[in-house]
Amino acid sequence: MGEIDELNIEKLELAANLLKAIAHPMRIAILKHLEGGKKLTVTEIYEALGIEQATTSHHLGILKDKGVLCSRRDGKNTYYFLKHEMLTQILDCIHKCSCDPQN
Repeated sequence: MGEIDELNIEKLELAANLLKAIAHPMRIAILKHLEGGKKLTVTEIYEALGIEQATTSHHLGILKDKGVLCSRRDGKNTYYFLKHEMLTQILDCIHKCSCDPQN
């Protein structure tokens, strides 16, 4: 492999896994709702997206397991939020690449 050492391989694998976790239409939609430092509950997310609670929980679990989201419990509610606010730049890029009418 030459120039790519073990540490770089690990970082690349982490980056690839992060992108794989994001690579689903509903997960991208969830992340868009959490931009700007928002902290939302499962209920707030599934109502905003118009999908089932179980489906929302499934996607949130994947995003949390892969290090995209964090959660914090407050009483009966668990709030989900972006682990790294820098992820919004990836979301902006995806939006520009897929939704820009000039492309």
